[in-house]
Amino acid sequence: MSRSVDAVVVGSGHNGLVAAAYLARAGWEVEVLERNAVAGGAVATEELTEPGFRHDTFSCWHPLFHISGAFAELGDELAARGLEYVDTPDATTGAVDSAGEVLLARRDPGASLEGLSAADRATYDAELASFGESIPILGELLGTELHSLAAGKLALRLRRTLGHRPTMELGSGLVSSAQTWFDRFEGEEVGRLYAPWSLHTGLAPDAAGGGFQTLAIAATLHGFGLPVVKGGSANFVKAFERLIAEEGGTVRTGVGVERVQVRGGRAVGVVAGGEEILARRAVIANVTPTQLYGRLLGPGDAPAEAVAAGKAYRYGRRSGMQIHVALSEPLRWCDSRLDDTPIVHLADRPADVTLACAQAAAGYLPSSPTVVIGQPARVDPSRVPEGKGMIWIQLQEVPHGPRGDAAGEIDTRDGTWTEELTAAYVERVLGKLEPHVENLAAARGTVKALNPTEIERRNPNLVGGDIYAGDCELGQTYFWRPLPGYGSHATPVDGLHVCGAATFPGPGLNAASGRIVANGLLKESVGRKIAARLPGRKVG
Repeated sequence: MSRSVDAVVVGSGHNGLVAAAYLARAGWEVEVLERNAVAGGAVATEELTEPGFRHDTFSCWHPLFHISGAFAELGDELAARGLEYVDTPDATTGAVDSAGEVLLARRDPGASLEGLSAADRATYDAELASFGESIPILGELLGTELHSLAAGKLALRLRRTLGHRPTMELGSGLVSSAQTWFDRFEGEEVGRLYAPWSLHTGLAPDAAGGGFQTLAIAATLHGFGLPVVKGGSANFVKAFERLIAEEGGTVRTGVGVERVQVRGGRAVGVVAGGEEILARRAVIANVTPTQLYGRLLGPGDAPAEAVAAGKAYRYGRRSGMQIHVALSEPLRWCDSRLDDTPIVHLADRPADVTLACAQAAAGYLPSSPTVVIGQPARVDPSRVPEGKGMIWIQLQEVPHGPRGDAAGEIDTRDGTWTEELTAAYVERVLGKLEPHVENLAAARGTVKALNPTEIERRNPNLVGGDIYAGDCELGQTYFWRPLPGYGSHATPVDGLHVCGAATFPGPGLNAASGRIVANGLLKESVGRKIAARLPGRKVG
C-alpha cells in the first residue's frame, strides 16, 4: 500500500515541526512521523515525580526561540493556538561557589555583577555594545544556509557595517574560547558567572569556539531573560501541532520510519509502519547523520564518501543528565536574592568547570560537578500544586559509561549506569546544593533522574546521552555541520534534506534549521514555477 503527500518529515523535534508549519502554511500537504507516543523530541513535559508536578523533561527555557526568525514570523499564530510565555522581569541567573559567595545577572546590565571593578564594568559594557552592533546581521546569518550566495552577501554587509578591523576581531571571537573572553577582565566575576553558561554551548570553557557564544548568552539573558511556556513546554509542541493541522498537515505519533525510499538518485518517500508514504516534493529528516546514513538510507542510496562521513559523525565526549525534584515548598536559599532567580549554577572558578569537563571526558564522575539548578515554578507557578515547588537540574559533565569516580567515593562497578550508581551520583549533586539552601531536606519529595542511558533510550538522536546531538567542537560546526564535506541542509541525495541539532546552527531551541530548510524548499518551488512559464523551458 502507498499514498503520497508533498513532504514527509521524519521526526518531530522542534525543527521538524517548524519546517512542517512553514510548508503547511504555504499550502503543502505535509506529514510528520514520530516514533514516540508524543511529539516534540527534546521538548516535553511530564508528571515525572508526583501528580500535579509538570516537569519539563529536557529543555525548559526559551530565550533562543524568542530571538528567532520563526518566533517573529509565527509567534502570533502560535499564541492564537495556546502558546503563552511567562517572562522573567528581573533576575535571570546566578552563580554560587562552594564558599557561598553569590553573583547575579539581571535584565538590566547596569544592575548586574555589582562587584565588578570600574575597568571591568567598562569592558563588560563595551562587549555588550559590540555584540549589539553585530548581532542584527549575525542573526540573519544564523538563520541562513551558510553554503549560499545569501550568506556571502550578508558577510560582505557585515564587513561594510562594522569595518575591516572590528570584523576581523569578531572573527577571532567566533573561534576563541570562553576562557579567552574571561581573560579580558581583571577580576574573576565574569568568569565565575558565565563559565557554567559556556557548557550550554556544548563546549568546555577552554574549548575553541565558545567565546562569542558565551557572550551571546550573556547579551540574550539581558535582552530577553529566561521565558518559560506557561503550563510546561509541551504546550509549545501542542501549538505547533494545532497550527500544522489547521493548515492541512498531519503529525502522527507512534510511527517509526524504517527507511527512506530512494529511486533514481532521488528520495521519493519513506516506509513507516509497513506503509509506503511517497513524497512528491521533499523528505526532511530531523535526525543525526549516524541515523540517516547508518539506518534510514540503504546500500547505494548515497555516495560512499557521504555514508562514511555520516557514520563517522562525532558525539560529545561528555554526556548529560537530568534530575527532577518535587518540593513540598519552594527552595529557600541562604541568600534570598536567589529565591526567584530562574537558573542558579553551583560552580567555583572557570578552571574548576574545565576540570569537571576533563574528568567526565576521561570517563570519571566529576568530584565537584557544575550543577544547573532551574526553578521554573518560580516563574510559572501553574506547573506545581499551590504552595509547592520544583527544581529542574541539568548536568553537562557526565561520562557516557563511568570507568571510575574522581572523588574515589562511588563504586562504578562495570561502567554502566545502574539504578544504584545513578542514585549515588544524584546524592552527590543534591549534597552540593544542600549547604546553600535552608530547607532542602524538609522540602525534598520524589526525585526522578534520567541518566545518559535513559536519555538515549527516550531520544535516539541523543547518542550516549549527548544532549547536544553531536560534538560541538569547532571542526564540527558552522560550515562543517553536520559533515565536513556536506555542511548544508541539503544532502547528496536529491530531494532529501536534514534539520535539527546536528545541523547548522547547532543545538538549542533556536528553530533555525527547520526554518532554513522550509524557506529553501519554498524558494525552490517558486523558482520552478517561474522557470516553467519561460518560453521553451520544461521543468520536471
